[in-house]
Amino acid sequence: MGRSLMLLQPAVCLRAASQLYSIAVRQRLIPTSTAYTLHFCGASRAASTSATPKHIKPRKPKGDTHKVRHFVDYKQLVVRGGNGGNGCMSFSSEPCKEWAGPDGGNGGNGGHVIFEASTNSKSLAHLKPVVKAEDGIRGRTKICHGKNAEHLYIEVPVGTIIKTEGGTDIGSIEKHGDVCVVARGGAGGKGNHFFLSNENRAPAKGELGAKGQELRVKVELRTMAHAGLIGFPNAGKSTLLRAISRARPKVAAYPFTTLNPHVGIVEYDDYEQVAVADIPGLINGAHQNRGLGHSFLRHIRRCACLLYVLDLSVDEPWTQLNDLKFELEQYEEGLSKRPHAIIGNKLDVEGSEETLAELKARIDLPVFAISAKHRLGIEPLLDHLRKMYDMHVGESF
Repeated sequence: MGRSLMLLQPAVCLRAASQLYSIAVRQRLIPTSTAYTLHFCGASRAASTSATPKHIKPRKPKGDTHKVRHFVDYKQLVVRGGNGGNGCMSFSSEPCKEWAGPDGGNGGNGGHVIFEASTNSKSLAHLKPVVKAEDGIRGRTKICHGKNAEHLYIEVPVGTIIKTEGGTDIGSIEKHGDVCVVARGGAGGKGNHFFLSNENRAPAKGELGAKGQELRVKVELRTMAHAGLIGFPNAGKSTLLRAISRARPKVAAYPFTTLNPHVGIVEYDDYEQVAVADIPGLINGAHQNRGLGHSFLRHIRRCACLLYVLDLSVDEPWTQLNDLKFELEQYEEGLSKRPHAIIGNKLDVEGSEETLAELKARIDLPVFAISAKHRLGIEPLLDHLRKMYDMHVGESF
């Protein structure tokens, strides 16, 4: 043992000397103009320090690599409940009693697939194409029953709707903590001990576990808000939402800046909170799914009140109102007739006052003239929004 340790010492010394020499060169403790030769235990190693040592490139930490996560509000899934465990068929055999009777246990039940609403979840992007719960454990001898499988809980955003492939509603999750059983697990099979009776003292059968329920479902997320901001692209909806709430949707000077719904909370002095949704801009033909119209319009169906945002910087803003109502009515009959208010935005633009006067004359409806950019005219709009909330929110929510 001692001899083997002595044989290892030269290699250990050479490695340690090399490491110390590298550290000395990096810290410039050795002059770079001289060449040194290391001699340890009969081994030699020449090292020239005339060239500046290269710096080791630092390893990029994993945290710097951010994955791009897209907002997903619609998915088709295959959901399978867990299969039940098989029942056991066995007979007990003891030293003093060779034929002690059947002792096969029952199988455990399969797990359910349950969707649970959570405010921590904001998108459906995390859902996998195939979702399956665990299977139940099969029965054992000595009347040992199999364990029931744990239910599979999947967090989904509040406002999620689950439908079958044919369009039949399975459930709607509208509050935090609400659950919906999408696919049920199969029942466990009975062991042969279950079939023991006075007529049959030696049952020679055991049941197979039932198959879990399998469904192809459509999972759809509809933004739930008390009021929805509706308008054409670049009408100033996101700027208005930033002005009345703490929500911070993206704002830019080009159309279709907002591609996903954003919800902001307007809090009043009596601590009442009104949720306002910024719906992405609609275009003509949205009811025919132009410009992803269907994916935007379905969020409006969950809003009790509508806020039409018109752009006063265009020549004929009243045509925007007619087009928006037409698109809503074509998508779902009666959708445009919900309680609503008309907002004329961009009052700070030159010539907007003349356009506002003509707009009021043509539509013969009250118009709230505002400048979301400069927060002008916001208070009357919020007062009217509260009146609409008190009057209609109880009927729809």
